[in-house]
Amino acid sequence: MAGHSHWANIKHKKAAIDKKRGKIWSKCSRAILVAARMGGGDPKFNNTLRFAIDEARAANMPRDTIEKLVKRGTGELGGENYEAVRYEGYGPGGVAFLLDCLIANANKTAAEVRTIFDKQGGNLGVPGSVAHSFVQKGQILIDATTIDEDRLMELALEAGADDVVEQEGIYEVSCAPTAFLAVREALEQAGLAFEQAEVVWSPTVEVSCDEETGRKVLRLVEALEDHDDIQKVWTNADLPDAVLES
Repeated sequence: MAGHSHWANIKHKKAAIDKKRGKIWSKCSRAILVAARMGGGDPKFNNTLRFAIDEARAANMPRDTIEKLVKRGTGELGGENYEAVRYEGYGPGGVAFLLDCLIANANKTAAEVRTIFDKQGGNLGVPGSVAHSFVQKGQILIDATTIDEDRLMELALEAGADDVVEQEGIYEVSCAPTAFLAVREALEQAGLAFEQAEVVWSPTVEVSCDEETGRKVLRLVEALEDHDDIQKVWTNADLPDAVLES
C-alpha cells in the first residue's frame, strides 16, 4: 500500500500480519500451489515459486508444509486448482486499487469483491481502468542505521539497482523486476537485513487523503485483504501518518 511514511506502512503491515497469521498462511499456500503448477517445483528455475516460498518463510510457515505445497502444485499430491486474476477499482476519494488474486470460482469471487467495494464506498472497475497508474518494480527497504548510504549505493548499483533513496530513516532500493533477485542476493551476501523485500506495483501518481478519507480507504484495504482469494492489495493512496498509526 502506498503511503506517506515507509515506516508507518511497515508497522501497519507487520501488525496486520501478526493479527491474521492463519489467513496469511492460507494466501501463501495458494501462491506456492499456483507457482509450482505453472512453472515447476524447483525455485532455482521458477522465480515466481521462489518469491512465494520467501513470503511463506517470512510468515514463519514450516519447511515441511512448504515442501508439501510444492508437491501438491506439481501434481505429486492432490490439491485444488487456482487461477491468477487481477481486479481493478476505485475507493473513496478516487484512490486507485489494484488487486492480485488467486481464485477457484471467478464468478463467485468477482461478485464478492464488487460487494466489498460497494459497501466501503468504492466501485469495481473494468480491466485496464487503473493499471496505467502503476508500474512494477523491485523494492527493498533497509533500516538506514545499519549501513552507510554511499556503501549501500555502491552495492545496489553494482548489482543492477536503479536507485537508492532515503526517507524517514529508511533506505528504499528500487530496481527492475528482472533485477530483483540479483540485487536482493547481493545485499543479503553483504549481511544486510531487510524491513521488506518484494516486487511491488508502485503508483506513478499518489492521491493525498485527509484523515476522514484515509480511514475509509484503510477500511476498504483491510476488508479486501481479509478476503481469502485476494493475495495483494495495491493503492495509490498517500495516507496521513495518524491514520496508519491509529
